[in-house]
Amino acid sequence: MRAPRKPAQALKTASRERRSAAVAERSDQVQSLVRALSLLNRLATADEGYALTELAQQVGLASSTAHRLLTTLEQERYVHFDPERRLWSVGVQAFVAGSAFLKTRSLAASARPTMRALMEESGETVNLAVEDQNEAIYLAQVECRQMMRAFARPGARVPLHCSSVGKALLSAGDEAALAKILHRQGLPRVTVKTIATAAALRADLARARERGYAIDDEEHAIGLRCVAAVIFNESAEPVAAVSVSGPMARIPDERIPLLGDLVRRRADAITEALGGALPLWRRRAAAGQ
Repeated sequence: MRAPRKPAQALKTASRERRSAAVAERSDQVQSLVRALSLLNRLATADEGYALTELAQQVGLASSTAHRLLTTLEQERYVHFDPERRLWSVGVQAFVAGSAFLKTRSLAASARPTMRALMEESGETVNLAVEDQNEAIYLAQVECRQMMRAFARPGARVPLHCSSVGKALLSAGDEAALAKILHRQGLPRVTVKTIATAAALRADLARARERGYAIDDEEHAIGLRCVAAVIFNESAEPVAAVSVSGPMARIPDERIPLLGDLVRRRADAITEALGGALPLWRRRAAAGQ
């Protein structure tokens, strides 16, 4: 007769079993995701759609498994089922996701020549960013040739309230959007110079609108200054911001207006390249009114 396990041994065994179960669950989730994407990718190659059996055979799945995954994708509108023809096809949400990628890709591609020119003119690193889920996310960067330079990898995120690109985007938005962001995100301090009250932020955004560019004065990183201006779409709505960034040693107070004017003019050039339109307040800022 086997001796009973000691309590400590039993606890270790139970812990191992829980970890194994968690790993197995994650593995199953990843496998389901890969299979769902294989179905979506195969549907993207069909002009008129696939019948369930044929689609399942194409991707090497059992029909029951394929149907379960397709039903989930249909609930999120990534695939569509035609009950009359009994065919599955790509859904509208897949189009929305793909269109968003194309829009971003077009924006970065259209902006890059102007970003290079801005880097040459300013001697500083140039970044392109968009707003995403109440943060600014960098899409592209053109690094300057200086030994000491700012670096923000594409895909990196920064708060809206303490970055030049974020404040530029906020300055071009409406009060309702700003109030919503303040309610959800608050104004957490990142450095001792981060703007920490709603009144101070609103005043700063008003100045940014008046001059046509926003300033990050060590608000996100000590020793770093950034200047940014907004890029607009055909409806004169903000879609992105372009900035120059560098150490305080190269961007003293007296240089900020010069960089601001340069960034604003280059942002307007990108707006034009995209077929966008400038709102009245931006045209007034450009005219110095």
